[in-house]
Amino acid sequence: MNPFNVYPLYDIEPVKAQGSYLWDKKGDQYLDLYGGHAVISVGHSHPYYVEALKRQLSQIGFYSNSVQIPLQKELGEKLGALSGYPDYSLFLVNSGAEANENALKLASFYNGRKKVIAFKAAFHGRTSGAVAVTDNPSIVAPINDNSHVTFIPFNNVEALKANMSEEICAVIVEGIQGVGGIHVTSTEFLQAARQLCDQFGSVLILDSVQCGYGRTGKFFSHQFTGVEPDLITTAKGMGNGFPIGSVLISPKFHAKFGMLGTTFGGNHLACAAAVAVLDIMKNENLIENAEKQGAYLFEQLKGISGIKELRGRGLMIGIEFEQPVDKIRDTLLFEHKIFCGYAGKHTLRLLPSLAIGQAESDQFLEALDQVLAVNA
Repeated sequence: MNPFNVYPLYDIEPVKAQGSYLWDKKGDQYLDLYGGHAVISVGHSHPYYVEALKRQLSQIGFYSNSVQIPLQKELGEKLGALSGYPDYSLFLVNSGAEANENALKLASFYNGRKKVIAFKAAFHGRTSGAVAVTDNPSIVAPINDNSHVTFIPFNNVEALKANMSEEICAVIVEGIQGVGGIHVTSTEFLQAARQLCDQFGSVLILDSVQCGYGRTGKFFSHQFTGVEPDLITTAKGMGNGFPIGSVLISPKFHAKFGMLGTTFGGNHLACAAAVAVLDIMKNENLIENAEKQGAYLFEQLKGISGIKELRGRGLMIGIEFEQPVDKIRDTLLFEHKIFCGYAGKHTLRLLPSLAIGQAESDQFLEALDQVLAVNA
């Protein structure tokens, strides 16, 4: 049996990783500025992280949520403290799509409504409820009903006002659109969304799956705006590669048995991974480093000719070009051994580890300058 062929694959087989670097089976070294879609938050194979998983696996790797799992409480306390949401509750799942599914479900339980406002170019996941609020018809199957979803222009306050009503269950928006091109939600827009949700009894969901977990220089990107959402979803960098996601839940929601459930969510190994990530982020000041290195990259990129526009915050960076980005990305990968991502036809996407240093940043900047000089 072969893997179902749904991914175009590079002919590269990584066999080792450390910090911001990968090595393939041929021994070639690659600088990783993509982290497997923003997953690698504290660096590959961090010794503290590796030891935490080894220690936990030697004790107990899994049991169900029918028993006491103190690691869940430790994770909740540390996440609440570092994120600035100590009074919120935590529901643990396995992925960003699951987190968004459960956030939408909680919203619907809360106000008994169904209609959702989402945004053009949004990406919230590939499972049924999450893909329904994702603006990509090519991944929405006939079974994925989205008749209850209205897509409106991103960051458009007037469009949001025009579509809000007492029928709206929730407004779901990414703090920074990742797949959609690294577009940052404006302060004006998020503040308007908060006010309108309060006015109509709707739930404000901030999808922080990619833009959260310290990547922008604050724990969540929406914290630049002063807005507190009702529900916050996380995943990606939460486990540094171990599958884990979560919903941070405002005190306005009240739990009851059977309301939500998961088999694997919040298991011992996942929690050990997530606790280790938070410990490293705190002890090594990685949120501050993301802000510092992001600012450095933005400033240096401004001096490189051939770039049309820079977008993003911290270490979530979109570099837009006039020409299609695929040749630039492939040249960086195959000639300069640097992994980057893309977001749309013209935008290079950078999502490095929060522990990246200036030497790695300079390596990328020099390579990009060379690539653009040749491809100008």
